[in-house]
Amino acid sequence: MTAETTVPGAPTLVEDLLLLLFQPRSGTIAGENTLFYVLAGAVLADLALNDRVTMVDRSKVKIVEGIAPSDDLLRSAWDYLSEKPRGVQTVLAAIGPELRQPVLERLIERGDITREDRNVLGLFRTTALRDGGNGRRARLLEEVRQVLVDGAETSARVAALAALLSGSGTLPQFHRDIPWTSPVISRAKELEQGNWGAGAAAEAVTRTMTATVVNSVIVTTTVIPRS
Repeated sequence: MTAETTVPGAPTLVEDLLLLLFQPRSGTIAGENTLFYVLAGAVLADLALNDRVTMVDRSKVKIVEGIAPSDDLLRSAWDYLSEKPRGVQTVLAAIGPELRQPVLERLIERGDITREDRNVLGLFRTTALRDGGNGRRARLLEEVRQVLVDGAETSARVAALAALLSGSGTLPQFHRDIPWTSPVISRAKELEQGNWGAGAAAEAVTRTMTATVVNSVIVTTTVIPRS
């Protein structure tokens, strides 16, 4: 499978997740060791939220016939699933490894992140990532903070984003903006299980599938040391 880096109109959920995982203070991306599982989970969750895929049983996912997504990243995953229903963990392992670079390129093209080439000691060239300064990461982070800290009602998209962020195991790294407290942990676990609240209008099957995806991410990433 290949994925183009052309930028469609609206950012996908996987773009939002990688942008949140980007740490402006250090120029790094949180959870690099398990990143491809997490990004793949965001792709599956996005497909579920837009009724492009559904569950066959408690562990397998299949496409919704005749509703192929137009976005290149999502279409690549949808095409893979169109061959036959597959287990969620199988999908995560198959589509995840190819996602980081094209998603990062999209964020750079959108101006959410900038990439700077530098010379070290006049001998070595390095690349540094910086916040693009357009405020989109700050807005996303505030939406997630309101859900986790303030208990605000949320959209299904933000609920899924917060659940994936929690499932990635990186929430403690956001402690300056999202305090790592018992109420926050409890709320994050509720979101992981699909308990999004009345404001997040989504079908029960969508909540169930997203919860299955998030928990598959958790199961998969817990066997690998996180960074």
